Amino acid sequence: MTRLSDIYAAKVASGELHADDAQEAILPEFDRIREAVETPVKKGWFRKAKPEPVKGLYLWGGVGRGKSMMMDLFVESLSVPVRRVHFHAFMQEIHTGMHEARQRGVEDALAPVAEAVAESVRVLAFDEMQITDITDAMIVGRLFEFLFDAGVVVVTTSNRIPDDLYKDGLNRQLFLPFIDLIKERLTVWEMASPRDYRQNRLQGNQVYFVQANREARADIDAIWKDLTGGEAEPLALTVKGRAVTIPAYRNGIGRARFYDLCGAMLGPGDYLAIADAVKVLILENIPTLSRSNFNEAKRFVTLIDALYEAKVRLICSAAAEPEMLYLEGEGTFEFERTASRLREMQDENWGRDEG
Repeated sequence: MTRLSDIYAAKVASGELHADDAQEAILPEFDRIREAVETPVKKGWFRKAKPEPVKGLYLWGGVGRGKSMMMDLFVESLSVPVRRVHFHAFMQEIHTGMHEARQRGVEDALAPVAEAVAESVRVLAFDEMQITDITDAMIVGRLFEFLFDAGVVVVTTSNRIPDDLYKDGLNRQLFLPFIDLIKERLTVWEMASPRDYRQNRLQGNQVYFVQANREARADIDAIWKDLTGGEAEPLALTVKGRAVTIPAYRNGIGRARFYDLCGAMLGPGDYLAIADAVKVLILENIPTLSRSNFNEAKRFVTLIDALYEAKVRLICSAAAEPEMLYLEGEGTFEFERTASRLREMQDENWGRDEG
């Protein structure tokens, strides 16, 4: 069996990756898990053998350190059934499955849903584990207990240490046993690389494009491909029981058009959820704003505020420079702060982790 350490070394040797001490340090953990899950399970005489418990991995650290990239290498190397999925999307699937089970009259709606997941995979790889919704917080402990007991191995990335999951959430005391379960069943590892690869890839690049024309789109397409490899799928976030969708998403990078996010009936909570889910947002086709599209303009202001406070890197195409986007109608004065923030967010060092 080729070790992930060898795969990583080959990619460094070919120039595809740059050697990074923090990334190399985590390789033995991935090798340990991979060897354990790919060792055939000995079958019993009378019943289906249950896999031996394998301790998973909770890989956390700052934005752009390569956590998702390392997990992708691990997932691609596996020969056992594995699923890589954004944590928000996975939990939405769980809630949908539970709703369908209740409609069938199932008393414990979580049981058949968890069982179906356990039967379909040996390894679950989550991108961006974070819990902000109370409906997730109240079922995630039982769900993961079932998965662990069934032999599913969990590998996850997160920007937060486990103790900060669902921080300040409603009824958080009921969630605390899940944190203990994470610490017990997963190795908690901080990836503390001094490099921010995501920022470095954007450094020196234009991030605000005036005129949403073919040339601007080509430039944005190139940035998107560089950051994501060109692969993406929609990400649906659950906010107070409603689905808020980012049309294209991969490894913390989101992509949407202005009217996808500002033309829909979204509010501050929705934009906070978006800002929490992405570390880079590509927002295309921002129009000029005025009294004719006042509601969309107000939502745009709220979105930019949420992205700004969360230090999300913004790449966008617009009909005009920030100061020229909103020239007439109610709200022009208030938009001055938004224009200032849009200008500030263009700085190549904006949003970089301090320290």
